[in-house]
Amino acid sequence: MRPKAPRKVTLPSPDATAALLKKMRGEVDSNSNYRSKSIKINGPVCAKCGREFDQSSLNLLTVHHKDGNHHNNPPDGSNWENLCIHCHEDEHSRGLLGDYFSK
Repeated sequence: MRPKAPRKVTLPSPDATAALLKKMRGEVDSNSNYRSKSIKINGPVCAKCGREFDQSSLNLLTVHHKDGNHHNNPPDGSNWENLCIHCHEDEHSRGLLGDYFSK
């Protein structure tokens, strides 16, 4: 069995690297960065149960879109509410559970 030849890797340009770093740091003002915007606007607190989150547990805080449309991300955050993973799951399962019991 012959050893594989080394693959040629093309590195990104310095501008592309800088843009990627900005995006990773959350410094890019884009529609995909609504989570950090919501946390800045509403604080690291679950809107339903009131649990507060610090930097080490911030991954347990999610953004719920009130109208259900995850593309509707107004800059003022009026369509967002921060929910912990437990409350977010409860929010989305309520309709399913109601439909199940109404049959």
